[in-house]
Amino acid sequence: MRIVIASNKEWHRRYVAEIEARTSAKVLYWDDKQELTKEKLQKLQPEWVFFPHWSHIIPADVYENFRCVIFHMTDLPFGRGGSPLQNLIARGIYETKLSAIKCDKELDAGDVYKKVPLSLWGTAEEIYLRAAELTKEIIIDLVLNHVEPVPQSGNIVTFQRRKPADGNVELCDNLNQIFDYIRMLDADTYPKAFLETEKFRLEFSRASLLENEVLADVRITVKGE
Repeated sequence: MRIVIASNKEWHRRYVAEIEARTSAKVLYWDDKQELTKEKLQKLQPEWVFFPHWSHIIPADVYENFRCVIFHMTDLPFGRGGSPLQNLIARGIYETKLSAIKCDKELDAGDVYKKVPLSLWGTAEEIYLRAAELTKEIIIDLVLNHVEPVPQSGNIVTFQRRKPADGNVELCDNLNQIFDYIRMLDADTYPKAFLETEKFRLEFSRASLLENEVLADVRITVKGE
């Protein structure tokens, strides 16, 4: 059996050997969107194509011809759309589900293979690593047990993708919100929570919430340089 794992993040590559050992499947790991073509998949004939943390559009001729599974960090259909981790924490939601769903034409609307609880405490990097561990277990379960998906049920709530400007801590009303803004953006390659003065830009990471204060590392740069 062959399976493909396509991901933008190296977090998932570390699990390839374990997935192969526990499923007896041959895992092909792709991080280049140019590889994701119907023609290449037809040559490989994978049983599954998994997309953990994949930010590119999946071509219709791929998901229409192969069993494609995407992962979304909300209890779908609540929280369809972009920036799920940040949108949840910004709303004061600290426990969610990691949903494995069938890739379909409508965004995050596919049938559900499996949902597992996911804590949103810690930095964004810590949360993503926690989700990667859960993703590994879901992949192994689907491959071994031939799980069939079921339609989503419940009220649909759609999130809008957050922009770098939304990380401005000046938008916050209290210290708890500032702490959440800093930690929910504290991951490699993500734009940091920030504050700007007339001349300077302050970017925050490694936040700690105390009784009456937030402690954090700060990087200060001159605006425009």
